[in-house]
Amino acid sequence: MITILDGGMGQELIARTAAEPTPLWATKVMLDEPDLVRAVHDDFFAAGATVATTNTYAIHHDRLIPFGLDHQFEALHRTACEIACASRDAAGGGRVAGAIGPLGGSYRSDPLPDDAVELFAEICRIQAPFVDLFLIETVVSIEQVRATLSGASGHGKPVWLAVSVDDDDGTRLRSGEPLEEVMQWTSKADALLINCATPEAVSVALDVIKGVEIPFGAYANGFTRIAPSFVQAGATVKELSARKDLSPEVYAGFAGDWVKKGATIVGGCCEVGPAHIAELVRRLT
Repeated sequence: MITILDGGMGQELIARTAAEPTPLWATKVMLDEPDLVRAVHDDFFAAGATVATTNTYAIHHDRLIPFGLDHQFEALHRTACEIACASRDAAGGGRVAGAIGPLGGSYRSDPLPDDAVELFAEICRIQAPFVDLFLIETVVSIEQVRATLSGASGHGKPVWLAVSVDDDDGTRLRSGEPLEEVMQWTSKADALLINCATPEAVSVALDVIKGVEIPFGAYANGFTRIAPSFVQAGATVKELSARKDLSPEVYAGFAGDWVKKGATIVGGCCEVGPAHIAELVRRLT
């Protein structure tokens, strides 16, 4: 049986608002237009997704402090979880995955702060009463693998680990470290996923991890590639461009190949919307 995840919350929100993107990304939209978050969850469930990923990817102290919003840290996590749960309940079923994004910014392999494990654990303690599982997303280094899995353990919820690989070499994490090194940590996870890389890189990555003894899968993005300028502090999604050739049918073709490799969890990341998920459901379930 194939589990169908939802698609990319952040880019879907940006597509639905007239507001300019900021370094807060989807968190800013949730502050100003929370109804849009609910609408995106509802649309992904209507498309046939069975897992709603909370809009908490970028809710970290280091993202909120520069904007004077750190006092809303816990409330933002709770609100995002409540919105996802309400959408799940209205859909009549499914699961809610508590998204845990990287500290400092996406795709960066900078050394983590000394309190990184506790920072991840703090998020898990807040989300645990609401979510069905934790989804650690866009992990790009072995140090991040260790810290996130350590922070997410012991909270009574399954932990799914999603790592991001180099767009030009799917056998390596974005840090340059071999993807196969992640395999030694999989005893601490309940599923291993490849996320937020091109579908082509994801296909290569799945050949590396397909021997893992836990469920595995993938959810690719629809960007042309991750521009170096986006990895800099303070960047916004204006630095990234969407592919023009990744229609729902084309994306589903990639996903079908992932399933042939043994993937049992499939969905979409940035620039993969409800229409893509509906096509996955049509073809794979």
